[in-house]
Amino acid sequence: MTFVVGENCIKCKHTDCVEVCPVDCFYEGPNFLVIHPDECIDCALCEPECPVDAIFSEDEVPADQEAFIELNAELAETWPNITEKKDPPEDHEEWDGVEGKLKLLER
Repeated sequence: MTFVVGENCIKCKHTDCVEVCPVDCFYEGPNFLVIHPDECIDCALCEPECPVDAIFSEDEVPADQEAFIELNAELAETWPNITEKKDPPEDHEEWDGVEGKLKLLER
């Protein structure tokens, strides 16, 4: 099993989770983070660090976000690895909790 980054990360992209990951399994896109499912060791350290509750255990991904399981796996193969915390986007607070952000995902 693995952890999955869900929709609320889009345009929020906090990186608190990256700093606690013992295996560096996070990958960064322009406005979203993903977890590489083959590298995640299911330690659960990242989940409580996410200030916007965008990280889920694979078996707890909300039904309306199940597409993010495959999306994390796909994008982790092409995006660069991130291992250090960065500042979130300046407008991150505006985007927290906004629904329907998948269409805003930048690849």
